[in-house]
Parts: sequence; structure tokens; C-alpha cells
Amino acid sequence: MSIRPVRAIRPARPTLEGAGVHLRRVFSHGDVEDVDPFLMMDDFSNDDPARYRGGFPWHPHRGIETITYVLAGAVEHGDSLGNAGVLGAGDVQWMTAGRGILHQEMPRGDAQGRMHGFQLWANLPSALKMCPPRYQDVPSAEIPVLSDDDRGTAIRVICGDYRGVRGPVDGIAAEPCYLDISIPPGQRRSFPVATERNAFAYVFQGAADFAAASDPRGVLTERALPDGSEVLRRERAGGRSLVLFDRGDEISVRAGEEGVRFLLVSGRPIREPVAWYGPIVMNTHEEIRQALRELRSGSFIR
Repeated sequence: MSIRPVRAIRPARPTLEGAGVHLRRVFSHGDVEDVDPFLMMDDFSNDDPARYRGGFPWHPHRGIETITYVLAGAVEHGDSLGNAGVLGAGDVQWMTAGRGILHQEMPRGDAQGRMHGFQLWANLPSALKMCPPRYQDVPSAEIPVLSDDDRGTAIRVICGDYRGVRGPVDGIAAEPCYLDISIPPGQRRSFPVATERNAFAYVFQGAADFAAASDPRGVLTERALPDGSEVLRRERAGGRSLVLFDRGDEISVRAGEEGVRFLLVSGRPIREPVAWYGPIVMNTHEEIRQALRELRSGSFIR
């Protein structure tokens, strides 16, 4: 096994979106090559209803898939196809926008006013950008939770295959693996990730040390022990931070003093041109212009 060294650690950036929703942007436009097939990720965590109750009123999507994962509170949603529902704590919605959909998402806090969740955008390859829209709504009870050890590590398998356990979301173009991982204080764990995939971690509770490259050549050793074994240099990630990895087939992490909880996401790169206009992502600028013409003419929904 070869450990993936850390290439970069970046804090999520405070951002204002929708009708005045204060959130943290984990990554976006400038990171597309690093996280392909993913495009954007937001952490919409807040304990003050005044900072999120405006929500995300009606807006279009085309050419992408959106993955909404709620940890606290709820998200009410509706769309131009007549779908409507509520995502509660622990629930997941995977929406394939395909050729086009209009929808709205309105966050609601729990009894203490807390709202916590994430939205991840995954790109669609050119052959699927104009596919019919569809939803996969997954209640929390259907998401498998497993432990790799007897020391309290918990792994929610939202999507993909982890050590033979498959998440309930399927049929996704990027073939992603999406894990929600909790590790107790001081514990060290390793997680397999296929070498050909791009992968990132997002630390949102506690902190952890991830294996890091000690120089541009990717040398992993900090020093050699008397028995000849090597100690990996590590970099601390916490406080809502994105961790980007270099190549390898395993991620090594050691939880900090308060433990850690993070998302570990990987997918097969699409490696196609990206033309981006807000929630519409195509391959060319002409395709973007066509989508905007259809929005103006009322022919966007087919």
C-alpha cells in the first residue's frame, strides 16, 4: 500500500449565497482540476436562523448532480417537475439535474435553531449532461454504518463501495465513494482509495493529522527509527478545512485530542472541458449561452 501524501490544506471560506444564507465554501471554480469530477462543495452550518432562513429560492440547474447531506435541522425542497419533500437529520438527496430542472431548497433549524449540512456538486460527462432529471432520496436509516475496529471508529457509507459495504445511492456517473468518518481521540486509521481516483477530505469536527509530503518530491519520511522503520510526517487539519491528496492507494489519519469527524470523498476524473455559469455547468460556452437563451424563452425545462 502507498500512502497518499497531503498536497494542500485550505480553510473553508465564508460565503453568502441564495437569499442571504451564510455558509462556508469548501472548494469551487479554481479547484476543479484538483477535485475532478467534483465541482463545488458548501458547508451550510449555522446556529442562528437569521443567517440561513432565507434559503435558496427557485433557481435552475443543468449538467450536474447535487448531493445534499443533512446532519441537523431539515431542508424543505420542491422543483419544477412537481417533486417536494423534506430532508431530515442524517438524510441524503442525490439530484441529477441532467438537461435541466428548477428547484428550491429552504433550510429549517432544529429545536435549538441549529442547521447543519453539506451540498456537493458532481460534474456529468458530456454524454450525460442532457439526460432526464431524477432524484434519489435516502433516509438516514438506510445508510449503513460500520466500524473497522473495536476502538470506536464509525463510517457511514453514503455512496460507493467501502470494503464490500455499498452505500444506498447508486447509478452516479462519477462512481463516487462518499464516507462520513468519526475517529476517537488519538486513534490512527487508514482508508483505501483507488489510485486512479481524485480524493479529498473535509474536516468539520475536531482535528486530525494526515500523512504529508515533506518535500516536493513526495518524500514521506520524517526520520527512521532504530529498527529501520519510518515515521510519517503529518499535517494538522481542523476547524472546517479541506485536505487535498496526491496519488496513492491509502489515506492515513490520526485523530487529535478531541477526536475527529470528516467526509472522505473520491471519484473517477471526467477530464473534460468545463464551462460554468452559476448552477449551469456544460462543456462549452456556446452550450451555456444556449441554456441562458432557453431560460429567457421559457424552454429550459423539457
